[in-house]
Amino acid sequence: MKTLIAPAALAAATLTTPAFATSGDYVLDASHSQIVFTYDHLGYSTTYGMFSGFEGQIAFNQEDPAASSVNVSFPVRTMLTGWEARFDHFMSGDFFDAAEDEMVTFTSTSIEVTGEDTALITGDLTLNGITKPVVLDAKLNQVGMHPMAEKPWAGFDATTTLLRSDFEVGNFAPFVSDEVEVMISIEAMQAE
Repeated sequence: MKTLIAPAALAAATLTTPAFATSGDYVLDASHSQIVFTYDHLGYSTTYGMFSGFEGQIAFNQEDPAASSVNVSFPVRTMLTGWEARFDHFMSGDFFDAAEDEMVTFTSTSIEVTGEDTALITGDLTLNGITKPVVLDAKLNQVGMHPMAEKPWAGFDATTTLLRSDFEVGNFAPFVSDEVEVMISIEAMQAE
């Protein structure tokens, strides 16, 4: 649910225009990057959660975007649910049984540019100690010179759907949906 951010950053970097983007390292803007996830609760409501404030690195190869790469990681316990009891339940043995240092990671394995501002980014998502391939459907929102930071910047959105059961956190399905919709919105800046 959590690490789909990195691939989107790569998509943004891959689709940038030469006027603003250069090959090299990019970092996520932690203050303007988030992952929102939703699931169906007993058919009565759509419940939301979020991860925010995480960091990641992108190695962008402008001449050969397929040679680019992205890596992101962050603690499971950075999940925001809006209700402390729900967070405590997610971190319990019913779901993640997450230690303080348990991480979610994403490492890209390939990128396929599908349009002028779209791409499919495939990568390995490790969640709850289990690694599975995921594909992000990414769209570049904007690329250009950041007006305050005065450096190349890119913003993008991405979506994917995960199955909780793939990562052994599928308790209470089908009453609580196994499918989790993931929406990512990211900003990335050229590294110093």
